[in-house]
Amino acid sequence: MPHVLTAVLVVAASTGAAIVLVEFVHWMLARMGRRSELSADLARTAHHPFLATVTVFAIQQAIRAAAGEFPGRGPVLHLLVILFIAGFAWLVAALVLVLEDAALARWRTDVPDNLKRRRFKTQLVILRRLTVATIVVLTLGVVLMTFPGIRALGASVLASAGLVSVVAALAAQSTLGNVFAGLQLAFSDAVRVDDVVVVEGEWGRIEELTLTYVAVQIWDDRRLLLPTSHFTTKPFQNWTRTGSAVLGTAELDVDWATDIEPLRAELRAVCEGSQLWDGRVCVLQVTDAVGGLVRLRALVSAADAGALFDLRCLVRERLVTYVWQHQRASIPRFRADLQQPGSAPLRPAPHSEPDGDAPSDGRVFSGGNDGESRGSQFTGPEEPLVTQR
Repeated sequence: MPHVLTAVLVVAASTGAAIVLVEFVHWMLARMGRRSELSADLARTAHHPFLATVTVFAIQQAIRAAAGEFPGRGPVLHLLVILFIAGFAWLVAALVLVLEDAALARWRTDVPDNLKRRRFKTQLVILRRLTVATIVVLTLGVVLMTFPGIRALGASVLASAGLVSVVAALAAQSTLGNVFAGLQLAFSDAVRVDDVVVVEGEWGRIEELTLTYVAVQIWDDRRLLLPTSHFTTKPFQNWTRTGSAVLGTAELDVDWATDIEPLRAELRAVCEGSQLWDGRVCVLQVTDAVGGLVRLRALVSAADAGALFDLRCLVRERLVTYVWQHQRASIPRFRADLQQPGSAPLRPAPHSEPDGDAPSDGRVFSGGNDGESRGSQFTGPEEPLVTQR
């Protein structure tokens, strides 16, 4: 009885000392956390795994030193070893989370120019998930290796490793393909978290990117879940690949009697009077004139996809209103020529002749710095002039 009582007291004292030590460290980190966000996050995230690891380790060492031999000593120590391995893995995973939070705090994504930040966040999140998965797998492997029977089977397992690898690869072909596709997406910079994409005919933003699937938040708050391999095997549109500024169109069908210049001036007034326009492109062009109608296309630019959508709706609304109020004769109509043979031909309406080339707001690939730079991208190499003798 005195020996048992001594062992219990030693275990209790070791446990109490471990708890006091952990709580003291936690108090110090919380105190430092008033000035350091890293210390505060470390105190919040690593407190419980650190307490579990140190406490189990103290109990294990106390039993080894003071308990002596007792029935069930081996299974109890084995259980404590497994608990210590699990607690240590928990602590390592918590430290990984703390480091990720610290890195993300320095690379915020809620800023206008967040291209590099979103790329870093995507890569960091993928690495964090892969690291946690690796820690779990290694922990399970170490726990299994603590059983003597499993260690004895190691030779036979290694002997059949080739067959097992083939069977596992065939069984997990789709899963492993998605995992490697997720790593490829993270480091190829093809798509990042918060990128605006058009995929499967839906327009939205990348909300979450994991090793196995990608969650796309569609503009109407639906979620489209796709396997990561979809983005490596099928084409999709990335509107924020190199920047968030985009171009968009608003089309309008009018009659042939429409005077284009007043509509072009109205488009310019709408763009200049709206905060949605980024000041780059404001162009009105006639893109089609068949089927008895004239199609006008207003090409405008905005800083991001959301502002562009609202600007396109605004332009379309103002142009329709202008046509109805000032050029009601321009409303689309269908005509039939009922002229009798031999009657006088119809005379065309007075028309003002254009002066030279179209103005800069009537051209997309020329006129103005932005138009010239856009047109140069579609200009092939100049062929040298070959003179014939």
